[in-house]
Amino acid sequence: MSGSDDYNASIIAEFRANEGQVGGPWAGYPVILIHHVGARSGVERVTPLGCFPQPDGSYVVVASNGGSANHPAWYHNVKANPVIRVEFGAELFWVTVHEVRGAARARLWPTLVAEAPQLEDYQQKVERRIPVLALTRGRGVAQVGLGGRTARR
Repeated sequence: MSGSDDYNASIIAEFRANEGQVGGPWAGYPVILIHHVGARSGVERVTPLGCFPQPDGSYVVVASNGGSANHPAWYHNVKANPVIRVEFGAELFWVTVHEVRGAARARLWPTLVAEAPQLEDYQQKVERRIPVLALTRGRGVAQVGLGGRTARR
């Protein structure tokens, strides 16, 4: 396991042990776990991300990759396979991921930066436009194999 895999594993374990609450540098920020399937490998992975719950019940995540010049791997995966499961708090449910672009992104970005000022620093460091993605809940119910929990579709 690489250092980032170890780090993510510890965040995921803490998240699940505390119904979505995580300490350390994540304390006070909403965290969501995304279950994404590798675009090339087909392997499911789980990645913890800071998120921004929206008034309409959706969630927004930002593919900042800590200000890296490249998009994070999970971004490519959700673009290739946009219907994914997520964990938020004690809930597990399905979402559809779509990229927020144009005027909608321009309206949303200042709100995101107000909540997480480091995003503006990340954007200033890179030439790429940092993607903003909306995660919208699905409908219905599907059984999934995560500790016997049910994901709402």
